Amino acid sequence: MHSVMLLTKTWAVERKDIVRNLGKVLVKSGALKFGAFTLASGKLSSYYIDLRIVPSLPSVFSQIVRAYTSLIKRNVRENRFDIVAGIPTAGLTYATAVAYELSKPLIYIRKEKKEYGAGKEVEGLLPPGAKVVIIDDVITTGGSLIAAINSVRRSGGTAEKAVVLIDRLEEGRKNLADVEVDLVSLTSIAEITDFLYDMNIIEDAQRNAIYAQAGISKS
Repeated sequence: MHSVMLLTKTWAVERKDIVRNLGKVLVKSGALKFGAFTLASGKLSSYYIDLRIVPSLPSVFSQIVRAYTSLIKRNVRENRFDIVAGIPTAGLTYATAVAYELSKPLIYIRKEKKEYGAGKEVEGLLPPGAKVVIIDDVITTGGSLIAAINSVRRSGGTAEKAVVLIDRLEEGRKNLADVEVDLVSLTSIAEITDFLYDMNIIEDAQRNAIYAQAGISKS
């Protein structure tokens, strides 16, 4: 019992450190931007997160990959899934490294179905009934993940878990639950915002913009 509690505490501390570092990197690198943006979901946003820069920072990237693998190990028993799937482009970058670390096969979902050859929606080997964990970087409404989930299911696989770094708290979790998929996230935009604000990295106006976008009441 003591060893289990120690492991949990260690992960809790590690997770917070990763989230703090991720927040700092987002601001320092310009990956967290404020303004007026149109997201992939079509929604307008007062801020934008671009995690595509993380693989260009090896020390941060290795931390993030460890975070993904720890999340999966603690939330999805390894004998209860068969394959890791990535969504191009950001999700695929992380999924490739995570699949390697977990010694699991990798597949990836095409943005558009091939109009030639075998006409595949999913690239790689997907045996019928294989259990797939889908990886992406950020979730807003969950539209991209749901499209990937549907592709996996149409191709003969099963998908019940999706793993992301940041939940923007904009109905994504609920929308995944509606298609019977559990969302596992490292952190939320609210937690990152609070860390950044407490460290005096962002100001009131920037915190308020993020809070308003996520529908969070200022305490």
